[in-house]
Formats: sequence, C-alpha cells, structure tokens
Amino acid sequence: MQNRWSESDAAAAVQAASCENNLALLTYATRLLGCEPDLALHGGGNTSCKRILPNLLGEKQSALFIKSSGINLATIQPSDFVALDLAYLTRLLDLRVLSDEAMAGEFACHCLRASSRRASVETLVHVVLPHEFVMHTHPSAILALTNRSDGIQAVAAALGQEIAMVPYAMAGLDLGRAVRDTMARLPQAHALVLMHHGLVTWGATARAAYDATIELVSRAEAYLERHRSRSLGTPPLSVADREQKYLKLAPVIRGVIGPATPDALSERVILDPLLDPEVAQWIEASEGKRLALSAPLTTDYLIRTRRIPLWLDHAALDDAKKFREELAQSVAAYQAEYLGYVQRHARGVQVGSQPRDFLPRVLMLPGLGVVCVGTNAADAAMVRDITRQGLRVKATIYQGGADYLSLDDEHLFDMEFRAYQQAKLGAHGLGDAAHSLASSVALVTGAAGAIGSGICEALLATGCHVAATDLPGPALDGLVAELGQRYPSRVAAVAMDVTDPASVTAGFAQVIRTWGGVDCVIVNAGIAHVAPLAELTLDAFRKLESVNIEGTLLMLAEAGRHFALQGTGGDIVLISTKNVFAPGAGFGAYSATKAAAHQLARIASLELAPLGVRVNMVAPDAVFSHGQKRSGLWAAVGPNRMKARGLDERGLEEYYRSRNLLKAAVTAEHVARAVLFFITHQTPTTGTTIPVDGGLPDATPR
Repeated sequence: MQNRWSESDAAAAVQAASCENNLALLTYATRLLGCEPDLALHGGGNTSCKRILPNLLGEKQSALFIKSSGINLATIQPSDFVALDLAYLTRLLDLRVLSDEAMAGEFACHCLRASSRRASVETLVHVVLPHEFVMHTHPSAILALTNRSDGIQAVAAALGQEIAMVPYAMAGLDLGRAVRDTMARLPQAHALVLMHHGLVTWGATARAAYDATIELVSRAEAYLERHRSRSLGTPPLSVADREQKYLKLAPVIRGVIGPATPDALSERVILDPLLDPEVAQWIEASEGKRLALSAPLTTDYLIRTRRIPLWLDHAALDDAKKFREELAQSVAAYQAEYLGYVQRHARGVQVGSQPRDFLPRVLMLPGLGVVCVGTNAADAAMVRDITRQGLRVKATIYQGGADYLSLDDEHLFDMEFRAYQQAKLGAHGLGDAAHSLASSVALVTGAAGAIGSGICEALLATGCHVAATDLPGPALDGLVAELGQRYPSRVAAVAMDVTDPASVTAGFAQVIRTWGGVDCVIVNAGIAHVAPLAELTLDAFRKLESVNIEGTLLMLAEAGRHFALQGTGGDIVLISTKNVFAPGAGFGAYSATKAAAHQLARIASLELAPLGVRVNMVAPDAVFSHGQKRSGLWAAVGPNRMKARGLDERGLEEYYRSRNLLKAAVTAEHVARAVLFFITHQTPTTGTTIPVDGGLPDATPR
C-alpha cells in the first residue's frame, strides 16, 4: 500500500482551508484514505480528532470532531465533521442500552457547533480511544485476514502481537464497549483490528495515524502474498463475447428488475456490469458459487448489496426470450427467500413487506459476469466496487488456504435494516416521487445544438441520465465536458449519425453498456434549407430527407426494437415544428420533410402503444440560441429571413416574438419543459402535439 502523504500538499491543504490546522490536516489525511478503494469505499470508514473548543462564555470544552454518517472519505470537507461534546458522550458508554434513535438524538443535542449532519454510527469507538487522531477503515487486506476460519491466528501472524483484536460487535454502544474492554486489557496496543469489520489506528498527529494505517495494511498485503497456496483456475477468454452477450441481455435484466408498470418511473434501475476476466475467473471457478453466495465483507455494505447476490446457473445467455423467463423465475424465488429471511429475524422491526422491497442488487451469471443494480449511476457504481472488492478478498482467502467465514444471519439482519444504516440511502428521487426521472435514461439526438443542449440540461436537472448524441466533434465534446462538471456520471457523449443505421445501432449499444438501457428517446436532430420550390434541387432536398425523415425513421425503429426487448414501456418525443401545420414560402424542403417525420411519429404511437410506449411531438416556433449555443437551423435560415424582411439579427428575433399572441420569445427551456411533461407521464397521453410557439393561430394542430 503506497503512502501518499506529502508535506507540501498537507501544507497547501492547511493554507486553503478556512478552519483550524488540525481539522484541515484531518481532512487531508481522510481524503488520502478515501482515494484508495482498498482502504475505504463509498461512505465506509470514519476519522476523528479531539480538540479543546471555547464557547461564547470563554469556557473550554473537550470536542470530538467526527466524520458525518455516509460521507465519502475521498471527497470530505471540513464541514462534514460534526463537533460533539466529548465529556458528555463518554458517559453514554455506561448506559445499559442505547437505541439508534436515542443515540442519534444524543449526538444531535450535544453538538458544539451547529450542524444538520448525523455523526457516524461508530462515534463511540472514537470517544473511547484517548488518542488525538483516530482513523477507521475497511482495508481489503485486513478483511482478508479477519473474515476467515483462522482469522485470529492470521491477524496475529501478519500484524504482530502489539495489535489488539476486537470480536465482532454491532456498531454503536456494543462496539464502543467492546473497544473499551479490549483497551482496558491491552492498554499498550498500537492499533485495533475489528473482526469482520476493519482497522482502527491512531496517533498524536494526522500523519502518524495515517502512516499507521498504511504500515499495517502493507504488512497484511505482504503476508497474504506470501501465503498463496491454491489457485482459482485460469481467467476465461473472450471478453468481447461477454460484452456482446451483455448488450443483448442488459435491457432484459433491466426490464425484469425494473418497474412493474410503464408508469412506475421511480422503479427504474441503472445497471453497472463487471465483465472482465478476473471477475469471470472468480465466479466460474469451482469454489466461485460458494464464495459468491456468502455474506459481504463487512456489515456496512449490506444496505448497498443485500445479504447475498442472485446466482443464476446455466442461464440461456444466447436466447433473450428464454433468459427473461429464467431470470423472472429466479428473481421471484430470490424475493420469496429474502422475505422469509426478514420475517424470521424482524422481531418487530419495521421493514418492507412487498416483493419489490427485496429485489436483488447483484446478479451473478456464470458465462457472462456480474451485473450490479442501483437506483442511479452513482449507486450502481457503489454496488459494483463493493462487489468487486468482496470477490477479490474472498478469492484471496481461498488462495491462502483458508475458508471464508461469514457472520450469522442475525447479525446481518440487524445491520441491514437498522435505521441508522438505512438513513444513508437518502431519498430515491428528485421532486415528486411519482414522476421521478432519477433512475431513467434518455437519449437525445442533435444534442449539441440550441434546442438539444437545452433539453439535455433540463433532463439532467431532474436527475435523469442523459446520452447526448450528435455528429462527432468539438461541439458535442464541449457540451458533455461542460455538463459533466455539474452532473458527473449522469451524462455521456455518444457520437451518432442518425442517417447511418449502423451508427444508430452502435449508439444505442453504447448507452446500454453505460447504464443498461434507454427509457426516453428525444428525436431532435434536423437540418434546414431555404429555397423556393422552383429553385430547390433534388440533392438539397435529399440531404434534408436523409436527416429529417430517414434519421427519424431509423431512430423510431431502433427505439421500438429496444423497448420491445426491455419490456417496461418507454417514451419517444419528436421535436417537430410549427411548419408542419403552418409551412412557410421558400421553406418547402424543411416543411415537407418535418411533416413526414411528424407523420412517422404518429404512426409509431399506434404501433408501439401495445408495448406501453408513448410517442408524442413538441412543435416549437423559432429558437435562436441557448446560452452561447447558436441554433444551427437559424444559422442556415436566418440570413435569408433577415434579408427578406430588411432586419438585423436582433430585429428578426423581435419579429418572431411579436407575431405570436403572447408576445413571447420561445426558448430551448420552454421546449424542454414540454418534453418533460410527456416523459414524466403526468397525463395518459400519446400521439399528440404540444405547440410551443406563444400562440400562432395558423399553426394550431388540426
């Protein structure tokens, strides 16, 4: 394990922070821990420091700055540490019982600095230890020593006798007391190993505590490497074959795990697969199934992955229809088993009772790989990383000649469904849950233009995942780079030529590989040309025809095939135009080809309705720009329109504004809101058109 501490970086962190030096250094050290997946993953682990804080009366108070529950160590800020009254918290350890609700209440009532955050469930461990800086992580190498049949002997052999071991205890009062008792017996211990849980180190400085973590993890890694005695076999070949199978099966998986009805938008899921040879080797080895179906490495992970994955043997990976039937049966059996597990251990604890409450989060499919399920891309990535770490550690234990040792179901249940842990999951969607797009995937064509970029921004703002597609080049790359800074993991650039069937198919495949499927297709790509009919060349007309008609046809056809495979309904919205209903002189090629596209979308609404797919149209009047992005259509059309009316650019925009009943300037945001109306299913509507034109009587759909 590499020691990443840099005195210059630490000094820079102190200088940049608007807090006292020790808290700044704690923040710096915590981020170093968090940037190593083999030390801490996605909100796991916690760190603290102890300081003396004066209150407004000048009285000195002993304070514990402890990481907030669920905060990612890699991105933590000084404000993510909660300052608690250390002297008072010490007295809590003498209580006979302390429920999660009471503990959270005591933490909230005894903050020394105002905070809306909840202190870590492991706060009492940090209270017990007298050291100035304390760091708790879940290192892969340490868990490979503790979670095994000979764990006590392995920890002692790898780390030395000066490291104390604490038997597993539930985080909270039980663990705090267990640590207190251990330290009373072994006051000279240099660090603690929490069995089935992780590592606790300390020091007089942030660097000392960090260095201790790195040193002990390095010792554990060296020990494990020296004691490899068994093999899990040879990594399977043909990653490309598994990738191709996944592209065909991911929509099926997403459909089976996803919503029971097309309107249950918040029940959609995002997929994140593990298809690499190392993972395939682990699950396809003779010991793979036994290891995979054992509990997670630490109970902290249960809220993400559940107690066990769904394992599907001998699946029909080359037959999507048969695979759907097999998977549906396996998911139903998994839900029934999980419900039975919950009922056996609930003992009055309020947990879900519906089948959807117990869907699998991890699917293991020998011959394909592992598919991880989340409510959004970030959630699915957490499940993926935790699953990979778990498989790697379990494989390491097996290769070291030992057996993986799980905690019993009672301990697992208590941690998975305890309120303190469930609170980390937070709200599933954004806004109205019934119309949430937080688990949805939208594909937008012509995304780099004014209307397309406005639609992408609006979708992302609702929580949606957006595949921005356009011709390859700086316009698309720049758009996604800019949006990616605001919405990391939820926007992807997909180079696509809508006139090329292979490019359209490849574009859908890229989105499927990224998030598992598509729910909403926004057909926006289009081009314009100005010429009276007498001067309109066939070449010019055919160019518009290829994009506006054939491009629409190809998108509708590919979307229809995808939605049929996914089986959860979906939405298609065509960005039409007021010219379908009120064409303009000199604008015949555009008006005719857009009218044809509009008619194709109406036909699609008839053909795809049995699949639960809604197809609707938005017909805007002129949209000249969105932010700094000028409309490509108006770049082509504008000069002619300005010349014909003797106007400059601003005058032309004013002309279009003044001609509608509401005297409104139509914007990309307005178009996006119409799109959102349709895809959030606020009414049972398909085959219709929303004009977004400020009121043009001649353009009213009729």
